[in-house]
Amino acid sequence: MRIIGIDPGLTRCGIGIIDMDSTRQAHLVHVEVARSAQNMAAHFRLDRIRRQITAAIERFEPEVMSVERVFAQDNVQSVTSTMWVMGIAMSEAAAHKLPLAIHTPSEVKAAVTGSGIAGKAQVQAMVQRILKMDKVVRPADAADALAIAICHGWRGDGLQGASRDGTVNVSLSGKISARGELTNAQKLWAQAQAATRRTGAVDPRRRKQKASK
Repeated sequence: MRIIGIDPGLTRCGIGIIDMDSTRQAHLVHVEVARSAQNMAAHFRLDRIRRQITAAIERFEPEVMSVERVFAQDNVQSVTSTMWVMGIAMSEAAAHKLPLAIHTPSEVKAAVTGSGIAGKAQVQAMVQRILKMDKVVRPADAADALAIAICHGWRGDGLQGASRDGTVNVSLSGKISARGELTNAQKLWAQAQAATRRTGAVDPRRRKQKASK
């Protein structure tokens, strides 16, 4: 399964694409950062990021998009601009008929490092290790985008509804539950996730831990 991960940000928006194979091993496909100058008007900055996300989708043809959820902070302006970028990423997923998953920062950190409060350096180091890269991914926005994609490949939940606010989730045992009607793409995705989970496939790090005991 090919996954595009988006780390939303107005100045730097991370775009990371991975392939997750049937053994749940992640493989790097592409990573980049969409940048926009602070002296540009906000709508032009958003359009520049949108066009870069669109180009990545059309070039690499991912099967699902994973986006990090924005949480409220004291810096209202920063939260607002980040939510704008999250919105255009979601819109591009809809325009290309991609299933969309949303994950919290703590879910992403826990998925790749084992700790929901891990720092950026820990996330960068684990992304490098998981994807077997020669060096640490920089800037952090790029590593975060890959981590968001890896998180979805391993967790498989957080998938948003295809239409009229429906949602679908695949349990660890492979049971599919949905609210609302799903698109064919979402049905195929959910079925593939369910089949993978019923085979007992797990995070490869856990497999190594079991083998060492």
